[in-house]
Amino acid sequence: MQTYNPPVSATEPDRGRRALCLAVPGGEPCKNRPAPGLPFCREHIGPLERHRELTPREFLDQWRDDLERAVSRRLNRRPLKGNYDRDLVKALLPIATPLYNWYWRVEVHGVENIPTEGAALLASNHSGTLPLDGAMLKVAVLKEHGRNPWLLAGDLVFRIPGLAQITRTAGNARADREETLDLLRKGELVGVFPEGYKGIGKGFQKRYQLQRFGRGGFVEMAMEVGCPIIPVAIVGAEEAYPMIADIKPIANLFKLPYFPVTPFFPLLGPLGAIPLPSKWVISIGEPVPTAQFGPEGADDPQLVLETSESIRQTVQHMLLESLSRRRNAFL
Repeated sequence: MQTYNPPVSATEPDRGRRALCLAVPGGEPCKNRPAPGLPFCREHIGPLERHRELTPREFLDQWRDDLERAVSRRLNRRPLKGNYDRDLVKALLPIATPLYNWYWRVEVHGVENIPTEGAALLASNHSGTLPLDGAMLKVAVLKEHGRNPWLLAGDLVFRIPGLAQITRTAGNARADREETLDLLRKGELVGVFPEGYKGIGKGFQKRYQLQRFGRGGFVEMAMEVGCPIIPVAIVGAEEAYPMIADIKPIANLFKLPYFPVTPFFPLLGPLGAIPLPSKWVISIGEPVPTAQFGPEGADDPQLVLETSESIRQTVQHMLLESLSRRRNAFL
């Protein structure tokens, strides 16, 4: 590889010019910017340099640069409008990679049970004080399968300024019957958390004990459309952000379903809100068909409740299996 002495304008940032790569491909100076901490751009870094194992600092620098380029390029092309933006979600996916791969070391089983096309309803447990389990389920399905799961969010999410727009742009929806049915009729993959706030805010003392699945509304919608229900069990969120108490007066003051107290929050302030590095396991069970009941099955309360309870018991059994598979909460 040849090198050359760049002109003064290429090395003097105070003159408004950027540094240039020192490679001279074919005798012409390269006009690319050099890689962070290196004299050459990524295109002209030698084979050994390009393929060697990156240090943690180099990886984080590269991940940050790639993420900034992807997001800025996407936002410059089209601002957020509150509609699902597949390209933007793909660009933002790398932001979850360190959490997914290394911090929580998410292990996924049964992803082949998700159909490659057509409507299906993921029915998952909900836990861990903050909806981190929903975020990791979305990342898991996107990374390991490729489909976008439209996760249903409660009204609280859509009351926070700006969060509703981000939620919809990321390919999620309000937990509304008609909106959910519309997605299923379009052949989308939808994710629901039947426990609702009772599950995510139940407290650490009831960890991995499923709460009641409401009145079975998710079963009614699956029967109306005739799509399968896929049970999902998520282990790890309980230990990531364990809630040991609920300050109800503060929750009532701000119209929240609960106000959590953890071993570190609010004692340590914002630092106490950092989740712990627990080990996660996401298990996706075999689809439970509903087409045999027909749309009229949704009008049979006893059938709906029995099916809902059967799904709940399946998820509870999967949780126990995943806990035995994980063995240690943090290793």
